[in-house]
Order: sequence, then structure tokens, then C-alpha cells
Amino acid sequence: MSITDFLTDLFNPNLAFLPKALAIAVMSSIVCGVVGCYVVLRGMAFIGDAVAHAVFPGIAVAFVLQGSLVLGGAVAGVATALLIAIFSQNRRVKEDSIIGVFLVGAFALGIVIISQAPGYAGSLQQFLFGSITGIPDRDLYVVGGAGLVILGLVLALHKEFVAVCLDREMSRSMGLPVFWLDIVLYVLVTLAVVISLQTIGNILVLALLITPAAAARLLTDRLGVMMLLAPVIGGSAAVVGLYLSWSYDTPVGGTIVLIATAVFLAAWLLAPRHGLLARRWRRRAGQGDGSRPSSLSDPSSRQEASPVTR
Repeated sequence: MSITDFLTDLFNPNLAFLPKALAIAVMSSIVCGVVGCYVVLRGMAFIGDAVAHAVFPGIAVAFVLQGSLVLGGAVAGVATALLIAIFSQNRRVKEDSIIGVFLVGAFALGIVIISQAPGYAGSLQQFLFGSITGIPDRDLYVVGGAGLVILGLVLALHKEFVAVCLDREMSRSMGLPVFWLDIVLYVLVTLAVVISLQTIGNILVLALLITPAAAARLLTDRLGVMMLLAPVIGGSAAVVGLYLSWSYDTPVGGTIVLIATAVFLAAWLLAPRHGLLARRWRRRAGQGDGSRPSSLSDPSSRQEASPVTR
């Protein structure tokens, strides 16, 4: 299918679900790209995975009651995020263990709930792998409103989030409310995940949160630039992925994730500073003049604890 044909379908009134799917995919990709930068910096991908599974029972309840899937998932995700934050304060059990308990427990609860609904198999497949059909207009407005709220909170608490992500103990010594900032960040991750479920699906939604931010992390050392690149990568992957999915009749969620993954692999290989080829070229250049690259002169020869600067 040519791009012209795809644009024609976008404006076809008989295919009204297509522009709505594109709008939700792009909006959720932008939000996930911004929030995902904090997730990547803090190394909390497992928390993102837990939240993605935690929203499932809320979505299942909303589906059974014919309510808003976005609102149902948000309630369940926020509740689980709060429980993780509270239970993690007990140092006897590590945070990753707490997350694992709630991850599988919430997902199992969602499966049990949705199994009681008519059309169980088809509904389960839609939730797990995403679907571009049947998106109600109200969800379009909910996603847009939630996205604006998320971006507003990120803008208001950006400095605090950066401080907590880079050095939690220093943040505590500075008097920052680390526990409450954790809760707010968990809630933002939850909302970003929920608004992405319609097109990307429960299983693949973590990729939309992590992959664009990880690719941007390879392309720049500056957090501000990273937070601009990540949503651009995610939004572009959503547009190209939806186009390819519509053209070749492939699952939309999987196609979007594959495009984002391809961008990450390209950045890993070709990034001008941290790409594999650039690192090898610097190593060879250092060996060519008879000198040995030092940890101060060659950033590729040292481990970077927190290389992203504001």
C-alpha cells in the first residue's frame, strides 16, 4: 500500500477507527517516551513490567461492566503502584520480590475476571496484543487528557525526579520527599502504560515505555535532548508501525514495537558517541598513535555511572 492510499484510508469515513487508532498510538508513544526516560535512568524497567500487568484486572472489570478500559486500568494500576511503594518500605523483603508478587498476582486476577465474560478468548487476545478497532471516542479524549496531566506533572517535578533517579540517598539528605516522589513516578508510569494498551497490548506495552528512551539514551548525554528524542522516536515508530500494519495486515502492536526496536539497534550500532562503530573507531585511533586510551580521555573505556547531564 502506498502512502497516498494510507492517507486516503485515514480520511475515509467508513474507516473512522483508523485515525482514532493513529491518534491514540502517537499520543501514548509521546507520553511513554517522556516518562520512559526516568524509567531508563533509574533502571526500573521491572517496575514498568509489573505496572503493565497490574492494570489488567482493572481493564477486565471495566470490560465486564462495559465501562472505560482506560479508567479501569488506571484505578487498578495506581492501586498496585501504591501497594508496591508501601510494601517496599519493609527492607526485609527486597523491592524486586515485592514487584514480582504483585505482578503475577494482579495478572492472574485479571485472567480470572475476564474468563467470566462472554467471548473470553477473543477479549483476552485483544487485551494481550492490542487492537486498532473498536476504540470509542471517549477513550480518545481520556487519553488526550491523561497525557496532558502526565506531561504537566513531569514538567512541574522534573528536577526532583532527576535527583531521585540519579542519587536517592543524596536526595534524602537534601530533604526531598523520596517516598512520595516514588509514588508519583509509579502513578505516572501506570497512566502511561494504561493509555498505550489500546493499540500496543498488555504484553508489548513495556517496549513502548523502554525502547525509545533507551535509543535516545545512546544518542545523547544530555537529559533534555534525551527527553525530546524519546517521544520523537516513539511517535515515529507509532506512525510507521501503524502504516506497515495496515498495509501488510500484521498485528499493530508487534509492528510498532519492531520499528522501535530497529531504531534502538541502529542507535546501538551507529550512534556518533556511544555506538559500537564509533567506540571501535576511537579504540583503533588510540592504538594507531601508540597511546593507550585512558578513562579520562576516552568515554568508551570507562563505565558511566550517571552519564546523562541536565
